[in-house]
Amino acid sequence: MWPSLAGSPSSPPPPLSSPKEDPRRDNVYIREFHPSEQEVVRRIFYEGIMERIPNTAFRGLKQQPLTQLLYGLLAVICFVVTKSFLLTCCLPIFLMGMRYYFSRKVILHYLDCALHTDMSDIEQYYMKPPGSCFWVAVLDGNVVGIVAARGNEEDNTVELRRMSVDSNYRGKGIAKALGRKVLEFAMLNNYSSVVLGTTAVKMAAHKLYESLGFKHVGVVEHYALPGMTRSLLERMFFQLRYHRYRLQLREE
Repeated sequence: MWPSLAGSPSSPPPPLSSPKEDPRRDNVYIREFHPSEQEVVRRIFYEGIMERIPNTAFRGLKQQPLTQLLYGLLAVICFVVTKSFLLTCCLPIFLMGMRYYFSRKVILHYLDCALHTDMSDIEQYYMKPPGSCFWVAVLDGNVVGIVAARGNEEDNTVELRRMSVDSNYRGKGIAKALGRKVLEFAMLNNYSSVVLGTTAVKMAAHKLYESLGFKHVGVVEHYALPGMTRSLLERMFFQLRYHRYRLQLREE
């Protein structure tokens, strides 16, 4: 139970839905957030972020060859020092346990920060300011997905944020429909581009952004989330890569 808490121009984006089309096609309806949906929206966000704990701890290791090398050296040192096959075989279990511990610690802190900032009052943070909006995906009468847009007037961009789909309803094109809604919003409000950043480990997330027309424009290695101490142990057992994407809608 989740805790209740008070660049250069790219290729043109995929064609967006015509206003004359039925928004309920395929039984998925994307509409603006209602204040009464605050708790279900926060639940979907919470569950989506919690999935990143094991993904970062275990899947993420595949993308960190230097960390794999370090763990291998530790195993060799363990055997040389102890001469024990048993202890050496137990070392990977210990290392994976430490990765899970630090992933949980850091991501829970990030989640707590998010639930006490923009996700604590979606109406105030996303619905009232100009250039921002928050949408929900409704399927068979249930809110099953969320996404937000936050405009930046200084560089005339919109940031796609907080996209998440209930795990019970994935594989139905809901995330793509949510992403297209943000692109539509940006075009209707004459923004020049849409940007996003993600620490997602699963390739499916990156393929989704590319299918929407986004181009990968950079990656930050050893990205630090709010609250990270950057201690030696934390750096050894928790690493993130922050990917930046951009979709150019028109020339400035």
